[in-house]
Amino acid sequence: MERLKRRNEIREVFDKGRRTGCRGAKLFALKNNLPRNRICFTFSRGFGTAVKRNRARRLGREAYRNLKTRLRCGYDLILLLYPEDANQTFAGRMEQMEYLLTRAGLL
Repeated sequence: MERLKRRNEIREVFDKGRRTGCRGAKLFALKNNLPRNRICFTFSRGFGTAVKRNRARRLGREAYRNLKTRLRCGYDLILLLYPEDANQTFAGRMEQMEYLLTRAGLL
């Protein structure tokens, strides 16, 4: 229920969503008129091997899980990760997501 899956919904967030960026990541946010947030993790080209992408996705999901009780509801979110961010730790991902969500006005 909390995942953004459909291609047309993801495209709409990329096209119409508000962008916030920092080193290694960019957050797209768009109001969805639902009582919950939905999130999608995606990667730029050349991010690395499947192992690195899966680890980055797991770290992102866990960071989001820890922060979601503090978030404003009703948004579709996309976290776009870049290759220089491939070897990040959980603490780094938490700090990065907290920064992006604060700048986007969602935290």
